[in-house]
Amino acid sequence: MTDTQNAAALAAQSNDPSFSNVFQELKWRGYVHVSTDEAELERTLSEDTVTYYCGFDPTASSLHLGHLVQLLVMRRLQLAGHKPLGLVGGATGLIGDPRQTSERVLNPREVVETWVSSLRAQIERFLSFEGENAARMVNNLDWTGEMSALEFLREIGKNFRVGTMIKKDIVAKRLESEEGISYTEFSYQILQGLDYLELFRRYGCTLQSGGSDQWGNLTSGTDLIRKTEGARVNALGTPLITNSDGTKFGKSEGNAIWLDPELCSPYSFYQFWLNQSDADVIDRFKIFTFRTREEIAGFETAVAERPFAREAQKTLAYDVTALVHGVEETEKAIAASAAVFGGGELSELDERTVLAIAASVPGVQVQAGVGIIDLLVATKLSKTNSEARRTVTEGGAYVNNQKVTDLDAVFGAEDALAGGVFLVRRGKKNVAAARLG
Repeated sequence: MTDTQNAAALAAQSNDPSFSNVFQELKWRGYVHVSTDEAELERTLSEDTVTYYCGFDPTASSLHLGHLVQLLVMRRLQLAGHKPLGLVGGATGLIGDPRQTSERVLNPREVVETWVSSLRAQIERFLSFEGENAARMVNNLDWTGEMSALEFLREIGKNFRVGTMIKKDIVAKRLESEEGISYTEFSYQILQGLDYLELFRRYGCTLQSGGSDQWGNLTSGTDLIRKTEGARVNALGTPLITNSDGTKFGKSEGNAIWLDPELCSPYSFYQFWLNQSDADVIDRFKIFTFRTREEIAGFETAVAERPFAREAQKTLAYDVTALVHGVEETEKAIAASAAVFGGGELSELDERTVLAIAASVPGVQVQAGVGIIDLLVATKLSKTNSEARRTVTEGGAYVNNQKVTDLDAVFGAEDALAGGVFLVRRGKKNVAAARLG
């Protein structure tokens, strides 16, 4: 998405005017799982201009759907007139917050620096840097990198009690595991507490948001500010998003849904949202779109009365893909979806999209000069050679949306789509991919 497109997209977003305040809208949409004093937080967000932050660690080259929840919380608060600080953890990213399963592998400094730049660019697309409540980007390496070990222990570490630290959920789980937890990862919560303190001192930041699984890290900051500054500040934890069957949301066959189009193409991203179940789609509207309560109620009715039309899924897929990748890429994804089943010209699709389509259907590897009969059998669209011949003679065989009626037809590199792919179809709905090896 270009800067101009991003500005237009931001201008088109708005909070739902049917709510009396932004905190009530956040609750209705399902963003509030846990918080500090809820009444005080609601009052502050309704009556004051609050500077708030959310931190993103560069433990990968891209953000994913879990981070998108936080970005949308930040955007909604900014639309309500509050001032966002987008923090990229150039320091904490060198350590990584503790995982439930095992110790993180420490990435080289130069890799982390590259990822800081990538994440910063992604975060900036969801915030406005103009006006009275313009966003500001910060990097915790700016203050942590200047601090000596002695200063860190004397000025910050003395405010933390080990007994309290080991009771934090993630730390407790790791302590009970066979691997345990290193002092490095154990200290992470102190570093995140330091971030909140520094942002409080530098910018008057009084609210931090993050995932509820980070609650121990969030409250390390509120406690540190109370001890060192004698001030009360707030934290808001969003729920971990799950599917209606209890499985973790945001995974597609074991892979995270990344916001970087090079890691998850706009086509694959669009398909992920299009495939949301009827049981989940309304909750997805609340969290991931700017549709109003009235509009969402309309989609809820559509799901109940016309589930076969999948109106809600199509709109959801369009809205979220346009938000993340822009309108132009979304339109391309929709066109590609139609083209797979004969509704468009496949030869016009770029390699990234073709490969994404190929990855979404059953696939095999073939050699140049492969015949139509072998293609149908290799892709398992036909079980036998005789069945494949019957498919061709009855007019049901297609390669790259072109009907194949010649039983002796062969296909070489010059016939393939971008990326050396043949999309083979039997009838209207049975599609497979064959890639030149």
